[in-house]
Amino acid sequence: MNVLKPHLQTTILTLLGAGTSHRQIERVTRIDRKTIRAYGQRLAAERSNSPGVATGSESQTPPPRPPAVAVVGPTVSACEPHRTFIEGQLRLKRNFMAIYQDLVDKHGFTGAYNSVKRFAGGLRRREPEQFDRLEFAAGEEAQVDYGEGAPTRVPGTERYRKPRLFVMTLRYSRRSFRRVVWKSGQQAWARLHEEAWRYFGGACRYVVLDNLKEGVIKPDLYEPELNAVYAAMLAHYGVVADPARVRDPNRKGTVENAIGHTQATALKGRRFESIAEQNEYLEHWETKWAAPRIHGSARRQVEAMFQEERPHLLPLPLVGMQYFTEEQRTVYDDTCIRVDHCSYAARPAAIGTLVLVRLFEHRLEIRDLKTQALVRTHERAVRPGTVVLPMEERVFNPSRETQRILSQAKAIGPAAHKLCQTLFEREGRVAQRALWGIVGLARKCPRRLVDSACEQAMAQGVYSYSLVKTLAERLLSDALLLLDAPIQIASPLTQSHPLIRQGGDYADLFTLGAQQSAQLPTPKPQEL
Repeated sequence: MNVLKPHLQTTILTLLGAGTSHRQIERVTRIDRKTIRAYGQRLAAERSNSPGVATGSESQTPPPRPPAVAVVGPTVSACEPHRTFIEGQLRLKRNFMAIYQDLVDKHGFTGAYNSVKRFAGGLRRREPEQFDRLEFAAGEEAQVDYGEGAPTRVPGTERYRKPRLFVMTLRYSRRSFRRVVWKSGQQAWARLHEEAWRYFGGACRYVVLDNLKEGVIKPDLYEPELNAVYAAMLAHYGVVADPARVRDPNRKGTVENAIGHTQATALKGRRFESIAEQNEYLEHWETKWAAPRIHGSARRQVEAMFQEERPHLLPLPLVGMQYFTEEQRTVYDDTCIRVDHCSYAARPAAIGTLVLVRLFEHRLEIRDLKTQALVRTHERAVRPGTVVLPMEERVFNPSRETQRILSQAKAIGPAAHKLCQTLFEREGRVAQRALWGIVGLARKCPRRLVDSACEQAMAQGVYSYSLVKTLAERLLSDALLLLDAPIQIASPLTQSHPLIRQGGDYADLFTLGAQQSAQLPTPKPQEL
């Protein structure tokens, strides 16, 4: 029996002595009726052992409660006459309170709300949700999804955090590939698919996923829009994506169960020091425990079904997917686009329009923004400032702007004018940016230094603004160092030294020379 506090025991005994029902005592004291019944039995035992003291003709012991009237047969609810009405209201999805109010207003119901609640609750039957079990051929479908991995130490800290758990499950054999990653993105999502197919030794024909942003940009039941990188990866492997409906996880129930199985059995209660350690454990667990198990619905070993499915998987291409990023660029008036400080020809795209640029590691593709049609392909330049434009596409129509730039270059010096003129003759209107840069150097450096830098650049055979700028800055720094150098004062003349003779010796030498010169015959003037 539960031990209550003294004041609660006194309250229960007082109410019991007054003949209060157990249900009412429970409502008042919030104490379970089993406990109240135990105290009632104890009170009855005490009264039987010690008879109550009578005062006059009345006894202090309350009279016993009348026995409960035995009900013969099943009880009939007060709502039974209104069964048809209540069933119709339940089919309309109305709640119990609304049904009770209508019964009172329209049918003169005199019972309590709890009576309607109990009666309607018994009538409302919830049919179990039905699911169709789908069967797929070997190598036909795989299902993918993200979950949460086990807590893992964040690199460089003492903190633990749950990474993202990627799972791909083959629908026929239920064989799964599991990897955890810290961050997920478009390329990470696509690369995990590639790793899974290399792990299985082939690709399936369809892949079912939910509408996460890494895979689906715009969910739609009939025409979902896939992420460009993900779509290109699937096309590279010949796989078709089949996004599930929004908020319909049952379409990919196989991978949902695989994630739950992994979290509850393999990772529950574990911690790892690194992502690599967790991935190594997941692969070991899949090989030793998950693959050899007998699947519950198929009643067959997962590994045996996978060996049957493997020959039906699509062969993998020899070269993996080349990943890219997409950007939008404007076609300038020189028919080029700018990417990483380099210019690339964009014809036949019109000047002023936007084009889609796919940036690969060593090349780029220019595509139409609406139709995604390929317009141009270029190898990516290594040096900034490179112009990838064929000579036949370069514009050589000098404008008034060009004449103004050349006149400013001529004011700097002959070398600057010659370099700018040669650069324009070689590259045309594309070179105007470089010309503006060379002319603008005169605002930072003396014109003489800029002209000298242009002369040195032409001597090296390089007609480039970057080289001219580097040479001009170097000449300017050298000139500033000369200005900052201390001035050296001339040392006084030395008057005495072992090599210097006395003054009388030099006087005798000059006198002897004069005497010899006087003895020489005087030369005669030559006749003209």
